[in-house]
Amino acid sequence: MSLSIIILAAGEGSRMRSGLPKVLHRLAGRPLLAHVVETALGLTPRQILIVHGHGGEAVQASLAEAQTAPGIVWVAQDRRLGTGHAVQQCLPHLRDGETVLVLYGDVPLIGAETLRRLLAGVNAHTLMLLTTTLDEPAGYGRIVRDAGGEVRRIVEDKDATAEERAIREINTGILAVTGARLRPWLAQLDNANAQGEYYLTDIIAMAVAEGVKVRTVSPDAAWEVQGVNDRTQLAALERIWQRRQAEALMKAGITLMDPARFDVRGELRAGRDCLLDINVVCEGRVELGEQVTIGPNVYLRDVRIGDGASILAHSVVEEAEIGAGCQIGPFARIRPGTVCEAGARIGNFVEVKKSRIGSGSKVNHLSYIGDTLMGKSVNIGAGTITCNYDGANKHRTVIGDGAFIGSDTQLVAPVTVGEGATIGAGSTITRDAPAGELTLSRAPQKTRPGWQRPVKKGDV
Repeated sequence: MSLSIIILAAGEGSRMRSGLPKVLHRLAGRPLLAHVVETALGLTPRQILIVHGHGGEAVQASLAEAQTAPGIVWVAQDRRLGTGHAVQQCLPHLRDGETVLVLYGDVPLIGAETLRRLLAGVNAHTLMLLTTTLDEPAGYGRIVRDAGGEVRRIVEDKDATAEERAIREINTGILAVTGARLRPWLAQLDNANAQGEYYLTDIIAMAVAEGVKVRTVSPDAAWEVQGVNDRTQLAALERIWQRRQAEALMKAGITLMDPARFDVRGELRAGRDCLLDINVVCEGRVELGEQVTIGPNVYLRDVRIGDGASILAHSVVEEAEIGAGCQIGPFARIRPGTVCEAGARIGNFVEVKKSRIGSGSKVNHLSYIGDTLMGKSVNIGAGTITCNYDGANKHRTVIGDGAFIGSDTQLVAPVTVGEGATIGAGSTITRDAPAGELTLSRAPQKTRPGWQRPVKKGDV
């Protein structure tokens, strides 16, 4: 049967106390809504209808992947009059002969397998409802069953009696039903309740009245259906998500020194026997070879790191490729566009940007290397700077194999240092330095015999 998925994402989220629409707050580095859309796409629906309201333009603009995915339809809810009203806005896009699944943009961890179990029970005579049991169900709609255990209706917390509030089985809001059943029920909704809203949950009583079976499925874990209403709940779900990632990585053979102090905000792939110390943050797509060591307090974003490489403490590596056996850091910053070939070493307080560092080359101390093509086995002395920016344009520095750059050197690009060349310490190089030769630029050293350092008046 064809499947249409409705994602309700129009809420303002006043308890977040933010100018950002609630569904755009981030979990694991991505908007809440992006997680739900990704799960929905995995169910291969005919279409995904995203109902937006507050901050609708920002919601659409933020989900670039959703804009290009096939079957994504954005539906505006100009007045937010409840979940039933939101689903009503989708009616022109629905077909009678298909299954309709309703999800929520602020319930980011719902699992695809749970949803498949839910969808498997839908037919012309059965509505499927996702419920769970909570020790503290306050705030949630309760599932009211008859003496035989059959679902009769859902009562919202604010409309419930004291007896109904004692019920621990709650409505998650997620349901699936045929379009043919849903359409007339939506037309019958009214807002005669404490909130003055059109509740989608009212269709449960309508189904029962028409003899339609209401069956329930529960998720394997309650956190699958936990919503985000404030920043405390968001933080709690973040830790759940991160713990799950950490456990999966450890099962795959990665050592995490402390799984509670590790964050992946994207995708991390790693070979065998990698070790990640505390407070490592991985964003985007991070690929680690085998036996890679990542030190404490390291930030990695969109990087590929080869076998046996080490990223030492307090380093930042972004949009770069680090070859096998390289050592980076501590306190190094590797900026986008950098490639470090096998065995290269980047030391403490070194910044490298949009450069290729050749195999076995060393930039060990307090240097800046930008827009540079560096050959093999080059040694860069402490305090070396490639002056690549003239205030308007960037220029390239080329350093040949085996060159030796003395400490406190400025290489003013565009400039080429030939193979095997030596640059004397303290030089400012503005013209090409020939291969195999010593090049330096220094003012003559002078000593003034008998010179006295000035003293402050009154100290004499």
